[in-house]
Amino acid sequence: MTTQPSRIEQHPDLMELQARYVEASTKPAAQATEGLSLLTGLYLAISPWAVGFYDAPALTVSNLISGLALAVLSLGFGSAYERTHGLSWVAAAIGVWTIVAPWAVSDAPDSVGPVVTNVITGGVACLLGLVTISLARMQRK
Repeated sequence: MTTQPSRIEQHPDLMELQARYVEASTKPAAQATEGLSLLTGLYLAISPWAVGFYDAPALTVSNLISGLALAVLSLGFGSAYERTHGLSWVAAAIGVWTIVAPWAVSDAPDSVGPVVTNVITGGVACLLGLVTISLARMQRK
């Protein structure tokens, strides 16, 4: 008599863990954080054109790539939280990079607009990343 091996997806511990992450992602705080992270990423991506420093190619590319990465990451938090919650530190890291980028890239403009935009947007991204980390940790307990 042979028994078929059970599928890992049907393991009770895994099913309970998935249920917890689904519950965490449906809470209003998590949804607000995901939405704000998405908007922050999209703003970061268009900020060179919105603020007017698109003539600085290195900072423009940095903001565009960082913003799109944050937006995609936020979409992942919203659609597959159980698989992407471990990447929540990346959102905070993108925020930190955004803050230091005006001084770290070679052709950053000397005007106040790009610096203020990056510092505020980076601070918001970092804060939202830390909130996402804390939501994931609260759900583990």
